[in-house]
Amino acid sequence: MALLLPIPALNSSSAIRGLRVPPCPGASFCCGVGLGRRGLVCWVPNAVYTAQTHTHTQSTEQQWKPKSGKREDSAEGDAITILNERIRREQSKREGSGTRTVMESEEADKYIEMVKQQQQRGLEKLRGDAGYKVDPYTLRSGDYVVHKKVGIGRFVGIKLDSASPSFNSASKTDSIEYVFIEYADGMAKLPVKQASRLLYRYNLPNETKRPRTLSKLSDTSVWEKRKTKGKIAIQKMVVDLMELYLHRLKQRRPPYPLTPAMTHFVSQFPYQPTPDQQQAFIDVHKDLTARETPMDRLICGDVGFGKTEVALRAIFCVVSAGKQAMVLAPTIVLAKQHFDVISDRFSIYPDIKVGLLSRFQTKAEKEGHLDMIKKGQLDIIVGTHSLLGSRVVYNNLGLLVVDEEQRFGVKQKEKIASFKTSVDVLTLSATPIPRTLYLALTGFRDVSLISTPPPERVPIKSHLSAYSKEKVLSAIKHELDRGGQVFYVLPRIKGLEEVMDFLEQSFPNVEIAIAHGKQYSKQLEETMENFAQGEIKILICTNIVESGLDIQNANTIIIQDVQQFGLAQLYQLRGRVGRADKEAHAYLFYPEKSLLTDQALERLAALEECCELGQGFQLAEKDMGIRGFGTIFGEQQTGDVGNVGIDLFFEMLFESLSKVDEHRVVSVPYWSVEIDLNINPHLPSEYINYLENPMEIIHEAEKAAEKDIWSLMHYAENLRRQYGKEPHSMEILLKKLYARRMAADLGISKIYASGKMVFMKTSMKKKVFKLITESMASDVYRNSLVFEGDQIKAELLLELPREQLLNWIFQCLAELHASLPALIKY
Repeated sequence: MALLLPIPALNSSSAIRGLRVPPCPGASFCCGVGLGRRGLVCWVPNAVYTAQTHTHTQSTEQQWKPKSGKREDSAEGDAITILNERIRREQSKREGSGTRTVMESEEADKYIEMVKQQQQRGLEKLRGDAGYKVDPYTLRSGDYVVHKKVGIGRFVGIKLDSASPSFNSASKTDSIEYVFIEYADGMAKLPVKQASRLLYRYNLPNETKRPRTLSKLSDTSVWEKRKTKGKIAIQKMVVDLMELYLHRLKQRRPPYPLTPAMTHFVSQFPYQPTPDQQQAFIDVHKDLTARETPMDRLICGDVGFGKTEVALRAIFCVVSAGKQAMVLAPTIVLAKQHFDVISDRFSIYPDIKVGLLSRFQTKAEKEGHLDMIKKGQLDIIVGTHSLLGSRVVYNNLGLLVVDEEQRFGVKQKEKIASFKTSVDVLTLSATPIPRTLYLALTGFRDVSLISTPPPERVPIKSHLSAYSKEKVLSAIKHELDRGGQVFYVLPRIKGLEEVMDFLEQSFPNVEIAIAHGKQYSKQLEETMENFAQGEIKILICTNIVESGLDIQNANTIIIQDVQQFGLAQLYQLRGRVGRADKEAHAYLFYPEKSLLTDQALERLAALEECCELGQGFQLAEKDMGIRGFGTIFGEQQTGDVGNVGIDLFFEMLFESLSKVDEHRVVSVPYWSVEIDLNINPHLPSEYINYLENPMEIIHEAEKAAEKDIWSLMHYAENLRRQYGKEPHSMEILLKKLYARRMAADLGISKIYASGKMVFMKTSMKKKVFKLITESMASDVYRNSLVFEGDQIKAELLLELPREQLLNWIFQCLAELHASLPALIKY
């Protein structure tokens, strides 16, 4: 029975009124106030407030003193602090990839089914006819391979060898072909047929393709751990994507209206659309006018194939409805070109205002534009990543158009991702980054392909060879003789002046200029303008001209040191020429081949293969194979891929995507969770007296726990910040709250103990339990847990006292809870 103690500080009627708090339904403890024989008292059924005069309390509780300033060392590493730090880390990751929605279980079923259907369509596109297992006959001696059950080995060769005698023909042996694989502790041989079912090529998403170590035939446990680690990483990625996608499906905005003005705008397009372009128009039009969920569509089309017109029509649709549109470009050169094109196209609509935000502007101009954006006086805003800054406040943003997303940095991509849950997003790309491409193909994102060239386009002729001055001069002379202009691109600013000196000596009467991103704004703007006007004949530059620059008369591009460019970059650079009806030439020069890495040679070979028009998409797929999956789901996944190699990683990804609904944990209401441990901590009266409003504080703790783990973490941190480290008994109360909250999140409805056994009643599926335990960092807790029927059981080494048992349950639940990022939580 709870002892009722007077609270001397609370003696006014207003204080009493302030303390009246209605009990929480199913709460583990509730506060109340009343009058006892010694005045005002407060009680908490499961928490006993005891005076210091009670000898029982003095034996277990030292006198509590409020801490000020720096906390004790013991508070910095206690179990609650460690758990809070983990929760904070996980929350920051989730915030980086956009907000998450809250959904009822029945509602989630509907959306998960929609995602599955979309994924099936995407997986069919992505899988194609070929699997990811390797044909043993395509392997070369020394190649690294992955056996699904044994691990990473080195391919030695295929040889005829005697098969083991069968039961029916003990005296007769047949010679069959075996694949021989070298492992860390010996040689293994596999029949070729078996090898083709179990072997994968081992590739890594970086320059070196050597694994850290070869696996052991005698001990496959290390390989199993590596495979499990890769599987968990994949599952976390898939769930993160799934949640973002579910969130987007849940968002609602009214469909944009169909207006006669749109028909007039479309009629201003001077060309006949290609069939692919027409389909892209239809796709985007449906996204905007027939759907209630925000659009997230990728338009993938080669340079000059008409992606911009698709964006212009989307912009007009949104702006006509009174919303703002943002056009985001990776470079100021491309942003300026977009601004010019949009301004020209919208010039017949005086009510639609177009603005450019760039570093070329003065401070006053910039401030004026920011003010106009905030007040809604600019309808279309064009610019670089500065548009994503905190100073840019939009009045009513409806559409974000992103050109060449692969050119943006990690933080900018995260900011773009955060927009996708609230506004319509249209991404334009000729060679999308593998991550974007992958999401488009697996159905997490809609995609429209424009692969048909305009009728007047002529393929670009590519010339790949070792560098020589004679070849360079010949290529430039050929272009100048037919009245054209030349791009000369280098990977670095260093070296531009040297090329300038060489070309000025060779062509003394030709106007030559340099352009790179470090130049003064006005100087760069003037140079690009003069080149566009035809006054400059040869432009020596870095890859600042990579995206979108449209100069009809420039039909030769020379790229030096091609091995230092990415495949997508080379394809984009090559697309700067050939935008008119003249035959265009791209000269790709590399040093001696003996100086190039295997990956650089592979990249060059891919570029040679994809020299036809409209092959940017296929090229991106090749780039995905060459670079691997370092950028599929983020910038730091190469370690997870390295555990198993790209091909097995991809197959595991397929498996995870196809079974995503099986990896779903359904939480239970917080108030329904029972923790039957019969533990009633005693709070010292000194601590109660020190708290400003004890009953409200304890009630707030229960409310925070009922809401979610993030709120409970904030509550505990604020309590410590305001009152110092809590006494031991209050820590036990907090641990009970945390344990109950974590149990609710995991779908555990009851926890009780009997002797050395701990039981957790749960609605969890066995597959989910297996995935959770595989994700657990601690072998101690993992090995003690078994799943039977509707219960998780743990057998302890000995029967623990109640406080130690609570600590064990707290730590075990914290380990299980840390695995939730790998699960769909609806």
